[in-house]
This record gives sequence, structure tokens and C-alpha cells, in this order.
Amino acid sequence: MRILAARLDNDGDVLLTGPALRALAASGTVDLLASPAGAGAARLLPGVEDVLVFDPPWSGFEPAPVQPAAVEALVAEVRSRGYDEAVVFTSFHQSPLPLALLLRLAGVGRVSAASEDYPGSLLDVRFRREGGPELHEVEAALALAAAAGHPLPAGDDGRLRVRELPPVPVELPEGFVVVHPGASVPARAPRPEHAARIVRALRRSDRPVVVTGSPGERALTAQVAVAGALDLGGATDLPGLAAVLAAARAVVVGNTGPAHLAAAVGTPVVSLFSPVVPAARWAPHGVPHVLLGDQGAGCAGTRARQCPLEGHPCLTSVTEEQVVSAVDALALSELVEGVR
Repeated sequence: MRILAARLDNDGDVLLTGPALRALAASGTVDLLASPAGAGAARLLPGVEDVLVFDPPWSGFEPAPVQPAAVEALVAEVRSRGYDEAVVFTSFHQSPLPLALLLRLAGVGRVSAASEDYPGSLLDVRFRREGGPELHEVEAALALAAAAGHPLPAGDDGRLRVRELPPVPVELPEGFVVVHPGASVPARAPRPEHAARIVRALRRSDRPVVVTGSPGERALTAQVAVAGALDLGGATDLPGLAAVLAAARAVVVGNTGPAHLAAAVGTPVVSLFSPVVPAARWAPHGVPHVLLGDQGAGCAGTRARQCPLEGHPCLTSVTEEQVVSAVDALALSELVEGVR
């Protein structure tokens, strides 16, 4: 059986779909249709044979314009591969129906997705989520895969995973903590000066600190990597970042892709979580973590990209001492688990 899965979102969303993709892979060969923003993570996932890339005009922070040639090329590519079925993974606020229409035009005979909207003849399996927006993204994806006839196979614990990682690209200090100050949208990240204070507090506690960020975040990581912290801003690709996170004692990060990448490599997470989206759905999955941030702040549930409140209070209310205590608690939990 040839199966096309789709998750047209950012790297973090794609990583959270990983367990469901392994469930599909137990039934056949799985290719994944990803957006340019998620293709890097797609190539890290076990169970994915090939990655197709399409920039959807109906999804993303800055949607692409409608380009008939790109749509026609996608339909032709999908048709040429002769998929037996497709499973379209989306978040609760997204519609799978635009892509379902294209898959029908490409001749895919069986299409499954979660949809609150009436799908007409576009879906063969119209899945209704139980738990709504409070159901974790990993569990929602697994439930859709099971509804499509592909439950997680016995022996798979349903945690996030990635393929074998490359060697760590740089020499790193023993027992270091990663601070990743950036996020795909500002509302989900600590302010730079706040992140710098966290780094100083960790350094005062005699913990080595490594600051990570994308090539576009070099100025940010330079601002945050204070008090002798190692600045790796722009120094790694996504597999290299995964290798760094895997070697860390803990990761301090907002609600963004590297939080889920840390979970995928089994590293504990101190989650500085802005409640603009529900933590029940997007918190680090399957690893020890401490969730910090005022989940009852006025921005809760707004899906805001820029903080709508003066001073970003949901995260600035988190003290540096709370972060250090959370890192200590995670280190202790790991020690206890190792003894067991």
C-alpha cells in the first residue's frame, strides 16, 4: 500500500505528527506532503520514505499566493505516484478540504481527515475529534490515523522520535543547558532581555549554557548569550540542532519547534509557555517537562502573534529563579529515573 500523509505546517507541527506517521508506516510505504516551513522536520521522521513540498495558499503565517502552476504540478505529482490513500493531518482550527479537493483531482481513491465542515464527496473518512482543542496534537493525530484504519503498532510507545542524528557539530561543555530564545511568532517567546537574565541566572548557578537559534536569529542569540554562554546562533542546521539538544541536560524554550525537537530526542524541557494557544494541546510531549507562564493571562486562547498585552506578562512574570529551580527539578528527575 502506498500512503500519502500531509501536514502543511511548521517544523514543530510536523514533529508532533511523527507517531501517527509511524502508525501509517506499519501498513505500507508513507510519503509526507509538507510545506517549506516543515520539510526539514519531515526529513527527520522515522517511517517517512519521501517528502513532497508544497506551499499552500490556505495555511501558514504568511500564506503563499494562489499559483495555478504550482497547484497543477502538485496534482500531477500525486497522480504520477499512484497513492492508494491519503491522510490529511491538520490542527483543530484548520480545514483539510482544500487539499482533499486536490487529492481527489489527483485520483486518490480514499482520503481521511478531521473536519468540522461538511466535506461533501471529498472525504471517505470524516473524523470528529473528541476533546476538541484540549486534546494534545500528538493524540489527535494518532486518533485520526486509527480512524483511517492504521492504529499505532504494538510496542510503539507513541513518543516523538527522529532518525539517527549526525555527530554534535561543535565541542560542547559537560552538563550544559540550552536556552533557545526565539520562536516562530514573538508572542510565544520570552523577550530577549528576559532570556538574557535567565542565562545569567543559570550561569550564576554554575551551569554551562549554550544559546541556540536559526541563521535569522543571530542578532537575538548574540544579545542573549551573556555571562560566558556559548552562542550557536545560526551555527547548525535542523539535524545539527537536534544533536545539540540531545546532548543537553535540559532545554529552556518557548512554545516553538525546538521544544518538540527536544522532546523527540528525549531531553527534558523547561517550557516558557505563552497561553495564546492551549498548553494541553501543544506542551512538550513524552518527556519530563516543567510548564512555566501564566496560563490565565488575558491573552489566553487568542492565537495572537504579537502579544496583545503591555509587557508580555504571561512570560515576564516567570522569574529567573523559577527557571533555575525547574532545571534543577528536571535534573533530579533524570537522576532518579537513571537509578530506577
